[in-house]
Amino acid sequence: MKILNDVLNVRTDGRGFYDVTREVARIVAGAQVTNGLCTVFVQHTSASLVIQENADPAVLRDLEKWMSRLAPESAHYEHDDEGPDDMPAHLRGAITKTSESIPIAQGKLVLGTWQAIYLWEHRARAHARRIVVNVVGE
Repeated sequence: MKILNDVLNVRTDGRGFYDVTREVARIVAGAQVTNGLCTVFVQHTSASLVIQENADPAVLRDLEKWMSRLAPESAHYEHDDEGPDDMPAHLRGAITKTSESIPIAQGKLVLGTWQAIYLWEHRARAHARRIVVNVVGE
């Protein structure tokens, strides 16, 4: 059994979705695993990971609009140490995921035709985010 851990450093420009599929696939290919599992984990509480449609950008825009209604910046939260987007970003992180697991078959990620792996930045300003990629398999 092979095990590989790597880190992706992703710089964001602020709130939105950042496709990390190619970078994760590159790490999987480098692991030289034919069959196994890839786990991605974001090391932050104000960003998350999501597997979502990559064909129509309206899907991502609609997700962002929906999330803005669920966790608005104008709700006068007690926790606002880093600005008005701080607590809404934590709320968004709490109802989304910090990790995703994707099967590996024939040395490649087994994603659906229209699926991509996105880092979902919940903060309004730019950030440097770390994503740990773990590959296990044979």
